[in-house]
Amino acid sequence: MHKACPMSALAPGDALRLDTAPPIAVFHTEDGALFAVDDTCTHQDASLADGWVEGCEVECPLHASKFNLRTGGVDAPPAKLPVRVHEVQVIDGDIMVIESDAPPNLPPGLSPGGHI
Repeated sequence: MHKACPMSALAPGDALRLDTAPPIAVFHTEDGALFAVDDTCTHQDASLADGWVEGCEVECPLHASKFNLRTGGVDAPPAKLPVRVHEVQVIDGDIMVIESDAPPNLPPGLSPGGHI
């Protein structure tokens, strides 16, 4: 389990990147929901935490692939593979992420540690 931050530190509409291996992006949507997915776009090495969130989707800032924050599924290409989804809980006012034990889908050339 990873501590992201205090709930009060992540405003609705904001996201943050956890320096895990591979990195995880935590999103606090405008409607107050919390989601966590692998931070790296499965198409090319780009941070989804730097992307744009609309509703329950995040758009990659590099080539506009879209991922569903609930399922990790690809909603718009060029990405073809989904991102992993992680469980999020708020415990004693802190956002906690329970990392999935599924293998990550990383873009070509990246290892889970983020290096070629």
